[in-house]
Amino acid sequence: MSFEIRLPLFEGPFDLLLFFIERDELEIHDIPIFQITNEFMGYLKELEQLNIEVASDFILTAATLMRIKAKMLLPRAEKDEEGNEIDPREELVQHLLEYKKYKSATPDLSEMEDARLAQENRGNIHQELQQIANANHFEYELQDLSLYKIMRVFEKVMTRYEEEQNRPKHTVIQFPYTVEEQRDIILKMVQERNHLSFVKLVEEYPDKIGMIFNFLAILDMLQLNLISIEVGEGFNDFVIMEAQGQATQVMQLLAE
Repeated sequence: MSFEIRLPLFEGPFDLLLFFIERDELEIHDIPIFQITNEFMGYLKELEQLNIEVASDFILTAATLMRIKAKMLLPRAEKDEEGNEIDPREELVQHLLEYKKYKSATPDLSEMEDARLAQENRGNIHQELQQIANANHFEYELQDLSLYKIMRVFEKVMTRYEEEQNRPKHTVIQFPYTVEEQRDIILKMVQERNHLSFVKLVEEYPDKIGMIFNFLAILDMLQLNLISIEVGEGFNDFVIMEAQGQATQVMQLLAE
């Protein structure tokens, strides 16, 4: 007997986010970013476990969700020129609303496409193709070709190639850290040593990305009341300790 595992396929990351929002009946203008981020990352982990290649746009959206989650953990909110607080989710919500608007029009466009494909074209095909060629400024018949026209076409192709090469390119790098994993590692270190200074933590993870993920993990644990911090000795140092009576209960809830 063999078992087959199937995951639903989505056309893009916004399609997946809309699925979570509609399934859980969430308010799109007030997205619970912690819940939606965990569900999105869980879906990507399922794909990785099945050795399915994750598209770069999914990874980019995951990074965007983590950035929004980190901004919402910070105690200081960004403000606009008028002094109003800026919701870190606002840009994501606008993109989702725009994607939802175009997605809702897709069935109608699909029906129109099917109806158009069922029709039979009439008229002089050569005349119509010549009209299309004239409208797009290229020749339709081969006998109209000349060395000058070929060179003009070559020039246009090379210009288009240069434009494509000069367009900005974005590279998405998947870092070997996650906030959840660093949270578990730091909490284990605190439990084993009773307390942990931030300087010692930096010494064990000296790279820039590691320090960023550790700092986000500390903010996350403070939000969950897993740890407490006190000002330590030295410049810009603090001591991390386990929150009494809170860590075990919260970790059990996270495990569930």
